[in-house]
Amino acid sequence: MASNTPSVTHELLARAHSPDSVSRIYSDKIQHRPLFLRPNSPPPSANARAARRKARDDKKKRANALKPKPLSARQRRSLGLYDMPRQGQRYEIFVPLNRLWLGYVREILGNELYTGGQGAAAKLTAADYHGAEIEVSRSRCPSRVGIRGIVIKDSRFTFEVITPKNKVKLVPKEGTTFRIMVPPTETQEAPHESEAASTEERDAKAFTFEVLGDQFQYRPADRANKKFRVHYLKLL
Repeated sequence: MASNTPSVTHELLARAHSPDSVSRIYSDKIQHRPLFLRPNSPPPSANARAARRKARDDKKKRANALKPKPLSARQRRSLGLYDMPRQGQRYEIFVPLNRLWLGYVREILGNELYTGGQGAAAKLTAADYHGAEIEVSRSRCPSRVGIRGIVIKDSRFTFEVITPKNKVKLVPKEGTTFRIMVPPTETQEAPHESEAASTEERDAKAFTFEVLGDQFQYRPADRANKKFRVHYLKLL
């Protein structure tokens, strides 16, 4: 049996509207108003999480599609990216590079350019040798002894140098000892008649060290982060 007692909703509506308006509002907007229910399986949060994950994956796919793929080693060799053109095989072209390297090695050595020692050895093992002028002092292959030139490529197993006769030589590091001389200061060009004497004087004052190729078979980037141990090695 229905109760004629007015509900709390009627009482609240009656405070702001007339009795006729109260019945109409209650009937249209409250009593017969449809209630739309959202299904709770799967939950809305799961859908939002999946949508965000899909958006991230799509963004990565688009970025990877726009990013060019790096060339493989075979493609680089076929394109000749590491080959020196014939017109560039001239010693005088790389003389300025050698001067830059001398300034670079003087800067990293500092005062140890005059004293040497283990500190200088540690710095030289991590240095870059592109542009250094090297000479083969000892080698298992006698024909390599005496090769001198500027390093144009320092790879893991070889030094590629260009000689004063404009010849490009590929010298393996294995079984080879290289001598490098670093004058303490920049020298001015001497007159022709005293050129031999000035060269001997410069060589006497130069900081000279040797690189054992067997212990130097690393790329420059790998050598910069490697710690070399101090130990005695047999001479060739």
